[in-house]
Amino acid sequence: MNRHLAALLPYPFERLNALKEGIQPESNLPHVSLALGEPNHDPPDFVIECLTDPEVIHQGLTTYPPTRGNNSLREAIAQWLKQRYFVDLDPETSILPVNGTREGLFSLGQAVLSGDSNAVTVLPNPFYQIYEGAAFLRGSTPHYVPATERPEIEGVPSEIWQRTELVYVCSPGNPTGFVADRELLAYLIEKAQEYEFIVASDECYSEIYLKENEAPIGLLEVAASMGLPKFNRCIAFNSLSKRSNCPGLRSGFVAGDPLVIEQYYNYRTYHGCAMPVHVQAASEKAWLDQAHVVENRAIYRSKFEATQATMSRTFGVQPPDGAFYYWPDVGIDDELFATELFRRENITVLPGKYLGRTVEGHNPGANRIRVALVAPHQDCVDAIQRLCRAAQEIR
Repeated sequence: MNRHLAALLPYPFERLNALKEGIQPESNLPHVSLALGEPNHDPPDFVIECLTDPEVIHQGLTTYPPTRGNNSLREAIAQWLKQRYFVDLDPETSILPVNGTREGLFSLGQAVLSGDSNAVTVLPNPFYQIYEGAAFLRGSTPHYVPATERPEIEGVPSEIWQRTELVYVCSPGNPTGFVADRELLAYLIEKAQEYEFIVASDECYSEIYLKENEAPIGLLEVAASMGLPKFNRCIAFNSLSKRSNCPGLRSGFVAGDPLVIEQYYNYRTYHGCAMPVHVQAASEKAWLDQAHVVENRAIYRSKFEATQATMSRTFGVQPPDGAFYYWPDVGIDDELFATELFRRENITVLPGKYLGRTVEGHNPGANRIRVALVAPHQDCVDAIQRLCRAAQEIR
């Protein structure tokens, strides 16, 4: 077996299931999960129609899909990137479809990390566990950047940058909801040019943000503004999971530096991860439509508006700038809080320490919980009221 597997912790939701095992909720109220970041809003009707079109399905099932993706899909993605981030990418050389950002973020690490025992992968802490897994399974040592809110990236010492091969950044952040500003991304891009590493930006929450006229900035947008039209050493990921409520479609893309993309394409031809043609057809339609994205964002905004007063009174938190999570400090051990909340109210939240690593005796997720507002509107409102009521007793 791969000896690096031993470095992996159980996945957060496996730990959560083990934490809840044997606990019988005292409440007769319906169970509400606020733990998993799985969108429950309706996907666009046109996606469902496309995936039930006999001709589309027949073509998809009787065709080996191209690893590079169909031209029309890559052109649709390029069009969206132009509209959203004001950047020009060549669909032939700078864009590849991936089966969701999870698959892409992991496999990029396998493709670009050297396997050198001295190599470092820089990632925020807390973080999406795929970043750490990708590093460990290539024998790269993670360097954890404290990121309880804003990532403290400027604190990374030069001796770490000298060994760095890959940096993962997430904006809007999971679980914090923090939106990276131009200065932070520019700092990373400058370091990438100086120390010759790759920046991989996970932007899967980019279309969920609080203020309609303040869309989060993207890595490629900043790179272009810095005079890097080829997006040197910059790679961005996005998907239809959060944007279009299609997590089960497993559809996203990677875009950026054509030199990196070409080598990553070579890797993917062996990885065996080509997107099925019928999924490509539905994805193309989704990237070209913006109306459903605006409607989806409004639904999340309404949930935050309906719950922010209660959350503020109880935890002193405000809605995040981006993504669909509250990230409150509950004032006590987060596992204890999650356990008691489930026992008392039949509500599941994710302990914050499950999303972080303990470094020098401190886990930046400790005493926090991640609360995902993904359930239907009224379910979220009711669950937040129950959660905050129980918090007074638990604490």
